[in-house]
Amino acid sequence: MLTEPSAKRAESPDSVATEHNNPSGFRQVQRPPTSPMSKLTQINEKIGRYRWTICTLLFFATTINYLDRQVLSLLKGDLETEFNWSDTDYANIVMVFQLVYAIAMLFAGRLIDWLGTKAGYAWSLIVWSVGAVLHSLATGTGGFMAARAVLGFGEAGNFPAAIKTTAEWFPKRERSLATGIFNSGSNVGAILAPLTVPWLANHTGWQGAFVIVGAIGLLWLVFWFWLYQAPSQQKRLTKAEYAYIHSDLDEQAEAEAAKANESLRAAANYSKIPWYVKWGKLLSYRQTWSFAFGKFMTDGVWWFFLFWLPAYLKAQYGMSGVQIATPIAVLYTMTCVGSISGGWFPVFYINRGYEPYAGRMRAMLLIALFPLTVLLAQPLGHYSFWVPVVLIGIGASAHQAWSANLFTTVSDMFPKRAVASIIGIGGMFGGLGGILINKSGGWLFDGFRQAGIAKSWAEAKGGALAPYLDQILALSLTNKHGSLVDLNKVELGSLPKDVVAQVKTLNPDAFAQLKQLQAHLVLTEMTTAYSIMFGVCALAYVIAWAVMKALVPRFKKIENL
Repeated sequence: MLTEPSAKRAESPDSVATEHNNPSGFRQVQRPPTSPMSKLTQINEKIGRYRWTICTLLFFATTINYLDRQVLSLLKGDLETEFNWSDTDYANIVMVFQLVYAIAMLFAGRLIDWLGTKAGYAWSLIVWSVGAVLHSLATGTGGFMAARAVLGFGEAGNFPAAIKTTAEWFPKRERSLATGIFNSGSNVGAILAPLTVPWLANHTGWQGAFVIVGAIGLLWLVFWFWLYQAPSQQKRLTKAEYAYIHSDLDEQAEAEAAKANESLRAAANYSKIPWYVKWGKLLSYRQTWSFAFGKFMTDGVWWFFLFWLPAYLKAQYGMSGVQIATPIAVLYTMTCVGSISGGWFPVFYINRGYEPYAGRMRAMLLIALFPLTVLLAQPLGHYSFWVPVVLIGIGASAHQAWSANLFTTVSDMFPKRAVASIIGIGGMFGGLGGILINKSGGWLFDGFRQAGIAKSWAEAKGGALAPYLDQILALSLTNKHGSLVDLNKVELGSLPKDVVAQVKTLNPDAFAQLKQLQAHLVLTEMTTAYSIMFGVCALAYVIAWAVMKALVPRFKKIENL
């Protein structure tokens, strides 16, 4: 096994490396001064590039995955008005998705190991597509929770299946790049969603938006069944490319040892080596907890941006519907840079003699500093909404670079048969982190919004608006679904049209004055609330890296599984 810094790594077939020892005792590799992209092109020309076709399939699956999950956040403004949701109600709906997603992630990896990559990925996509369509049938908060639960259960299979596929189809030196490419599908999905969902909702209703977007995933299945087979069974794969995929010496030794062990067991009439590795044993390793903690601390940041950015633009700048399409699309376009460059970044260190884990951790430390720019989003946000959009875009781009490398540390340290299970465990902790940050955000936003509303009532009662305020607070208001509307919790500017008509009829001028007074005070409170949440998001990566480094200070391959 290659467990020491001085262990010689398998070289790409296009060049021969020379080595020397530096004063620290580490053996460094001197490679030809060829750029990573040109080197990859040369390799592809010599051996073939079918593995990148598989990576393309993973990219589109991840795009669809994120397109489906973002529809709700983009329609939040319309749905919260129609169904009288508070931010806590919305957070609870999001929480159901994340709770089911987190629990399912624990089992998804093992289920995919058992079903196999091809069938496991297909079933995952079928389930989440059905869940996406089910949103269109919801008639209340409970219906949306049920639909989100189905969506979360299905979507939990995407990343364990994609990482397992990457481990099967790519050598270690290319895995972070392949992971970065398919992971950028989450950015593309997040870009396409604001450009399409509001338009679909305007032309087909919110129900139609859920149906159309949910059905797209079924098209992907046609290409998956047509193009995917395991490398050992894929007839389109050349022998040279197959050999390159399996060129890692430590994984070759691992595979040979597994075959020998299985032969010995068969000769002794032992039961077949199980496909799974017991969770208790996996959880006994620091490497597992390092990955899980990294996911717990940082996945929630991505979830928060994904689910709350449209709400942020509405709360701070009064933007909704198609107005938010361009800024959100620009923001997630920026994140594509992080996803792709994140895969290349550790190669800089690996090509200078660092073993993969050390190179990735160095890269991740620098990446963890970029989200600190989010701390400036609120202090500078008064200039233009583009300021926080760009700053949050930098932080979100850094997350994608971080995520690409974090995923790849698993295939660096664990044998292939355990990769999906470890990804599942980490995904569960990431989901729990998402639940914590989104539930906290909903509670915080409601609290600060209600504080702003209370301040507006206090000011109104001290002036000429007092009689009108007493009148509207005495009304029993309900929306078209029969839900009670509490003016102490809902801003006047966010009331449904039928409720606005009831309140405004009493005194249109007083309503306009009170609405204007309230808008300013609520905006001030919400600015503080989002500043707190952005601070949490900005610091999460530095904290995660420090704990991960403390748990696994240097590379150590897990061998006894």
